[in-house]
Amino acid sequence: MIEAMLGFLTARQAGLDDPLRLRRAESTRRVLSLTLNPDRDVDRVHGNGINAIDIDAVEGRYMLSGGADGVIVVYDLENFNGKPQYTCKAVCTVGRSSRHVHKFSVETVQWYPYDTGMFVSSSFDKTMKVWDTETLKPAEVFEFEGNVYSHHLSPIARKHSLIAVGTKNPKIQLCDLKSGSRIHVLQGHRAEVLAVRWSPRYEHILATASADSKVKVWDVRRASGSLLTLDQHNGDKSKASSEAVNTAHNGRVNGLCFTGDGLHLLTTGTDDRMRLWNSATGENTLVNYGKVCNESRKRLQFTVSRGCSPEFVFVPCGSSVAVYALHTGELVTMLRGHYNNVDCCEFHTDYQELYSGGKDCNILAWVPILRTADVEEESNSAPARAVGQASVNPAFQDAWSSDED
Repeated sequence: MIEAMLGFLTARQAGLDDPLRLRRAESTRRVLSLTLNPDRDVDRVHGNGINAIDIDAVEGRYMLSGGADGVIVVYDLENFNGKPQYTCKAVCTVGRSSRHVHKFSVETVQWYPYDTGMFVSSSFDKTMKVWDTETLKPAEVFEFEGNVYSHHLSPIARKHSLIAVGTKNPKIQLCDLKSGSRIHVLQGHRAEVLAVRWSPRYEHILATASADSKVKVWDVRRASGSLLTLDQHNGDKSKASSEAVNTAHNGRVNGLCFTGDGLHLLTTGTDDRMRLWNSATGENTLVNYGKVCNESRKRLQFTVSRGCSPEFVFVPCGSSVAVYALHTGELVTMLRGHYNNVDCCEFHTDYQELYSGGKDCNILAWVPILRTADVEEESNSAPARAVGQASVNPAFQDAWSSDED
């Protein structure tokens, strides 16, 4: 592996190779060496299971978690003590004593994609709240007729500020962050909507998954029905006549995740299957991941890597996290460390780290193993570096950004 890296470095230095190839190779190596790090701890604040986590996309520094007791916690992932051993501290908490706390289980938490001054949470108390991070008070509260299973803000939208919301009602709600009102409803599902995700490629494209075994893809600018209803058997996905038979899974579909480039969509269902779809055509790529255990009655939060070659999928599987190669379906490894079922996991793109939360009330940090050379260099270097630099060999740091960045 080190010889391969030296080859990449030499080729890059000589201008024979694209710098991205080196970066992808190192990102891949880091993902393949993920392990439970005894030096990294996350403050244990939740007294109940953890349903959802999210890492901010702006700085990659702050993490949100939402618990089955309605509690929301904000953590700082940065290491300031200059030592390898550190705890990710809880910066602030919306706890049971807050009058604004969710009354029941928090199912989804998400940072506003452009600014950590705001985040959104949704809950089984039939509300979705838009929070001001500074005051920890809701700036906006949306109320619904039934439990809220899932919500999502587009990571790239510039022309709209819509939050898609999946509830016990089969109709998908679109709420406008700017006006504070519900502006549109998407109709087509016949049972509760368990997961909703905007495309990271096209800002008006939305995917939704339901307990009716269906996954639909929508263009929210169109007043008529969905663009596609995904069919596991690759039948006709667009004709209304085929609506009744097109199913994505043989059970409840409770997980959705686009790949980083938005070209593919992953779905999970209670038929213990995970499927990879071409998001443009709706075609089932027929990648076989084998049995992917899934007993969740609610949304399952799983995630994909970014910047690797090949890319990987991280899926909660009982008390472990299963890691699959995205395009071959190969089970690469099982990350074991939780004492109870894992309900959510989130990939940290900046450092190729993984965070997972479960019913054991713990959030675990899975961190790449340093090479021996890196460890020696760590012990020899007098000035301590921050976590981002401490865990990355200088050769693999971003060398093509300006100092001002």
